[in-house]
Amino acid sequence: MNKNKKHIIADLTLVIVAVIWGSGFTVSKMALDSGLGPFYMMAFRFLIAAVIMGLVFYKKIKKIEKKDLIAGSVVGFFLFFAFATQTVGLQFTTASKNAFLTGTNVVMVPFIFWGITKIKPDLWSLLAAVMCFLGIGFLSFDGNLSLGFGDTLSLICALGFACHISLTGYYSKKVDTTLLTLIQMAVAAILSFVSGFFFETLPAEVETTGVLSVIYLGIFSTMIAFFLQTTAQKYTTASRTAIILSTEALFGTLFSIILLGEILTFKMVVGGAAIFMAILTAETKWEFLRKKQRDVASS
Repeated sequence: MNKNKKHIIADLTLVIVAVIWGSGFTVSKMALDSGLGPFYMMAFRFLIAAVIMGLVFYKKIKKIEKKDLIAGSVVGFFLFFAFATQTVGLQFTTASKNAFLTGTNVVMVPFIFWGITKIKPDLWSLLAAVMCFLGIGFLSFDGNLSLGFGDTLSLICALGFACHISLTGYYSKKVDTTLLTLIQMAVAAILSFVSGFFFETLPAEVETTGVLSVIYLGIFSTMIAFFLQTTAQKYTTASRTAIILSTEALFGTLFSIILLGEILTFKMVVGGAAIFMAILTAETKWEFLRKKQRDVASS
């Protein structure tokens, strides 16, 4: 398979991840409404993912090396850090501001990846990141620009996700992606259980809806989604990954309209169009238009 086809397949895979994560907003709300605290919800979803991956890929566990443990631990820490600050931040700000501020990671990724790898992002990637950022703003932001405690945590969360995406892109080309996914899930689960022990009370009983929600989050939104993301990032850039994964906000909006009966607004349409244009910019760099202009000029 040539390099271009691998890029296309990788990007399409990331779209699938964004769709899964988009559905996760509704499912996470159902899990929290069932009486499970945010840290324990994170702990069980990561634990389910780690256990299933461990059972499926148990032969690979025997081949774990020091470099795999280091890579998985670093990525797993930032995965936990991003989810934790997002969840806690959400308790002190609105969902729309949390989503908007979290989405700023799409602008941070090109620069963080540049700092890690010394690979400078091109102008098209930066333009696409800014367009995507504006699209997320139209989709999710509704309020003033003042920053409170929850908003600050949401920005820190964005930095955490940006580091996670950048480091995943860096390590996925250096270690086995299956082991990278498995170890980061285990590390995130351990850190979540420790946090839950100190900051929450494990409920004696959880509604069936909550149990099913956590199982869905563990299998689809965590194990499958992060495995696909980690594998796909071997064949595409961190900047494109961030832009494509940002469509999570778009799919989350669509699922809210379909499943929760939210009303489609003009802002949603503009935001969705901006994100689509951002992806088109990142994927094609508008080469087809420039080629057409060259053909017209030469004729």
